[in-house]
Amino acid sequence: MESTDSKINLAVLFGGRSGEHDVSLMSARSVLSMLNQKRYDVTQVGITLDGRWYTGPDAIGALEKGNTDDLQQVILSTDPSEAGLFVLKNSEYTKLTDIDVFFPVMHGTFSEDGSMQGLLEMADVAYVGAGVVGAAVAMDKGIFKDVMLSNDILVVATLVVSRDEIEADLDAVIAQAEALSEYPLFIKPANLGSSVGISKCKNRSDLGQGLIEAADYDRRVLIQRGISNVREIEISILGNAKPQASIPGEVEPSREFYSYESKYVDGSSVLIIPAPISDELKEEIREIAIRAYKAIDCAGMARVDFLLDKDTEKIYLNEINTIPGFTQISMYPKLWDASGLTYDKLIDRLIDLALERKAERSRTKHTFRSDQ
Repeated sequence: MESTDSKINLAVLFGGRSGEHDVSLMSARSVLSMLNQKRYDVTQVGITLDGRWYTGPDAIGALEKGNTDDLQQVILSTDPSEAGLFVLKNSEYTKLTDIDVFFPVMHGTFSEDGSMQGLLEMADVAYVGAGVVGAAVAMDKGIFKDVMLSNDILVVATLVVSRDEIEADLDAVIAQAEALSEYPLFIKPANLGSSVGISKCKNRSDLGQGLIEAADYDRRVLIQRGISNVREIEISILGNAKPQASIPGEVEPSREFYSYESKYVDGSSVLIIPAPISDELKEEIREIAIRAYKAIDCAGMARVDFLLDKDTEKIYLNEINTIPGFTQISMYPKLWDASGLTYDKLIDRLIDLALERKAERSRTKHTFRSDQ
């Protein structure tokens, strides 16, 4: 996929209108630091919390400081015949640069939920990661679990409620949650990641507060049965039609669960690679992960998270993250490194997969004319 005559024009997208904006900046800085400058001409594109797109040699630094004064504002053309980034100048948009591949290093809403993927599909460009369906299904934790159940993949008992229901009758929602399972219960925004807005609830008071907090981040809220004696196992997937699985790893949270603070603030959670589990369990997890990846039509990459009940030894698939964390301490690249694929080669592979998938999409007909 790599041209022998010229570099690949690569746009790295980061930031975004999401509660995971800051996590995206952490991931993007790691990716940018590892890109092969001999292979890529890199354009940094930072998206602010209010949705404006900016570029500049150090757009990542500008977004980290919250100051975009020295950056150029750009837009992505959705006209396939004019693919690329355009800059506003003298009240007119003029092309800034062509882009061969877009690499969204973005998490959460308007980024990982199919929204960005839909925009890139409209522009008919190559991009890293899952398409619209895979991204959207994986992001909505309620719909995702329904799809897993339809594919005979075990998940923890859950209930999805709306923000309207929470605001209209909190007591009724609490009653539904308590009917689902005894405490502890986990409350999560259905369409967010990085443990933003998640609460572990041990009683009714916790539950009420957790529901209200989660509803701030999404109009759909997931209520999930807690497993008291649990291990968290994660595995990385790479590929399009023929995905491959890394070795599994285990997370030992520094707090009661793998919260935002334990992931990104204190950094004291322990990642054990490889996970100290039997060979039989490793293979079972790898098989389930690949089956789940295919079931949602995922592509490019994903981190698949499992819950292992220590008491029953049952394995529950918890989530698929289609744009997993890419910081130096993130599990996704660490698992591949331990499996023999270094961080820089992993990035190269993801970009090759994006070009491969674009070539496959280009084979699809979008016009029809009847012979009758």
